[in-house]
Amino acid sequence: MSKDPITIKDIADAMGVSISTVSRALKDNPDISESRRKAIQEYAREHRYQPNTLATTLRSSRGARSKLIGVILPQFTHYYFSCILTGIEETCSKHGYQIIVAQSGDSYEREREIIESMRQTRVCGFIVSQAKETTCYDHFHEVVKDGSPIVFFDRICTDIITNRVVVDDYTGAFTATEYLIKTGCHRICFFGAAMNLEISKNRYNGYRDALLKYKLPVDKDLFRICDNREEAEKLTPELMALENRPDGFFTINDDTALGVLYTCKRLGYNIPDDVSICGFTDGIRAKSCDPQLTTVEQRGYDVGVAAATCLIEEYEAEGEEKQKFRNRIIKTKLIVRGTTKPLTE
Repeated sequence: MSKDPITIKDIADAMGVSISTVSRALKDNPDISESRRKAIQEYAREHRYQPNTLATTLRSSRGARSKLIGVILPQFTHYYFSCILTGIEETCSKHGYQIIVAQSGDSYEREREIIESMRQTRVCGFIVSQAKETTCYDHFHEVVKDGSPIVFFDRICTDIITNRVVVDDYTGAFTATEYLIKTGCHRICFFGAAMNLEISKNRYNGYRDALLKYKLPVDKDLFRICDNREEAEKLTPELMALENRPDGFFTINDDTALGVLYTCKRLGYNIPDDVSICGFTDGIRAKSCDPQLTTVEQRGYDVGVAAATCLIEEYEAEGEEKQKFRNRIIKTKLIVRGTTKPLTE
């Protein structure tokens, strides 16, 4: 019985390099050093590697490609991303498409490898929320060069003109911060993510502009890069020990807000009388904590539906319609629960 033909992944494993490195070396890409290119090419010849000519043919002939869409998430376990994935899968299934899903783990290198692997798998398009580490977008540009549609959601890439689906992060953050101010908070701390991400910029801007509207100072000491519960549990005691401590927290997600909530409770503070807290997601845990969490609802399922619809519409479009890219904005809603004081007129 003959052996299965060697693949790019087999070469990558044998040479101890990434799939994308092998792919570029086989194309004689000068970004790969000459010595490494020659070593990879020699290994490929010795093991009788044959490029997937079918994949090449399918990439150049849209009508022949399978209805398989590649979906890349930062992580599977996050409630918000699982809601988005449900919306994507149901929409794709309804229109006769299948999906192949992978998680980047917020790693740039892993994201590159997934993109290359999915290109080899002959997906007809990509739906992506980029990794936190990603600041170089060459792998996405390669997708565009292939002629494959790509839709970004949540964590979008602004380096490429394409369809994007986002929630109204700015308005959600502004509304949340304004509510904290209207219920008596004057020293509001913002826990955000890395500022290379558009969602971080937009949520920070909403928070900042609400403070400015009510003539409250924008204190840089009350802005921290903190987007998970573990980090929140480390940073909150430090902030609460300040002589002029925060009386409110607005966080980039619910997980971080829960870290603030339980830390403040352990420190002996009453929630919300001493400290008010607002998150951003409205996941299951927002309703299972004590007190229940005030948060901004993101409508993840609707994001998934919109992202899949965008991708399918672009893939099936003809002529000029194929070049009409746009942003689709999903509205947010503030959900008031027990971690903030009631609004009194």
